[in-house]
Amino acid sequence: MSATAVTTPTTSTLRRRALGVAAAVVAALAIWAIGALAGVDFTVESPGQPAADIGAGAILVVALGAALLGWATLALLERFAPRVARPVWISLAVVVTAVSLVPLFGVEATGGAKLTLGATHLAVAAPLIALLPARRR
Repeated sequence: MSATAVTTPTTSTLRRRALGVAAAVVAALAIWAIGALAGVDFTVESPGQPAADIGAGAILVVALGAALLGWATLALLERFAPRVARPVWISLAVVVTAVSLVPLFGVEATGGAKLTLGATHLAVAAPLIALLPARRR
């Protein structure tokens, strides 16, 4: 029987990650709200789909879902590949963020809506990339 050290996140790590998730959601909602106050029409038409109005609820659900999925992915990487978890996760987060912007080019929406929604994607990614990975020692 071999003894394998399993590291569990400390309270400060959990707090920092929860802060990252909260910051991601709040930032996305703030950007959406600024756009809404500026009069941006968030009606988006995807090919073959009916028009949809992107509201605060959708922003909240998608931002929170993406943030929690990112956290879960990082936790799995830390569990099964701890030595490479940080660089792999950061690379994966950057790629997923870039890929998440691609649909904005294929939908019918105003320029303001595309710009604002794209900014929400970046606003979710930034605090997650900064706060979720373990700090370097």
